Amino acid sequence: MTRIRSSEEFERDAVALARQSGSQRQVCRDLGVSKSALSKWVADAERASQGLPATRDVTPTEEAQIRELIKRNRSLEQENEVLRRAAAQLSQIHIAPPK
Repeated sequence: MTRIRSSEEFERDAVALARQSGSQRQVCRDLGVSKSALSKWVADAERASQGLPATRDVTPTEEAQIRELIKRNRSLEQENEVLRRAAAQLSQIHIAPPK
């Protein structure tokens, strides 16, 4: 089997078809690509939608660090939201005395 480099547009279209149909197997048959290639394209598209680099650009160590940083960032955003709400609540208490 010869390896043919596909265009980014072809890969994007294949990913869209796979998401739309829900059957990667059928899309592979229709487009004449391997299941592993389509799975990788879908995984890369998922990562891109999350703001992460493609799998081929990241080492396993970097992958673990990225996931940890994303988790930490989510936690800090939640803490920030709690503090923002607490500050708003406290400012309202000081502005208008309770009835």
